[in-house]
Amino acid sequence: MRLLLMSDTHLPKRAKELPAPLLAELPRADVVFHAGDWVDEATLDLLESRSRRLVAVYGNNDGPPLRTRLPETAYADLDGLRFAVIHETGPAQGREARCAARFPDTDVLVFGHSHIPWDTTAPTGLRLLNPGSPTDRRRQPHCTYMTAAVTDGRLTDVTLHPLPPR
Repeated sequence: MRLLLMSDTHLPKRAKELPAPLLAELPRADVVFHAGDWVDEATLDLLESRSRRLVAVYGNNDGPPLRTRLPETAYADLDGLRFAVIHETGPAQGREARCAARFPDTDVLVFGHSHIPWDTTAPTGLRLLNPGSPTDRRRQPHCTYMTAAVTDGRLTDVTLHPLPPR
C-alpha cells in the first residue's frame, strides 16, 4: 500500500498550485495524508477528487469552511498499522514523549505546522512524520513531501522528496 504525505499547502497564498511532481504521485498513492493548513477549499476538493482515500485534518490557518469539512484529528487503520493525523504538536523539544502520551494507541503520527521535515521514533515505538511543505520551505533548503508504504502491517520505504525551486 503506497502512501503520500503532505502538509501546509497554504494555497493560494504561498503558491498558485500544488507542484507537478507532487500531483504526479496522486494516482500512485493508495492513501493520501494531509496534515492541515490548506487555506483554500479548492485544494481539498482537488485531493478528494483525485485520491483513492484521503485522511486529512484542518490546521491553524484554515477557516470555518475547512473546519466544517475536516476534523482536528483523523485516524486510519491501514493493514493493522494505526495512524493518527494532527496539524500541530508543539515545540520540537519533548515532542516524542508528548505525542506518545497523547496517542498511546497509535503506531504512526503524521503532523505539520512547522514546515520542517521530521522523522523520529518515540521510545514507545510511535513513529512521528512531518512531510514539511510542498509550497513554502520557510528556512528549509527545499519544499518537500513524503512517500511511504505499508507492507505486512509495517511502515516501510519512508522517503522525503525535495522539490525543485519554482
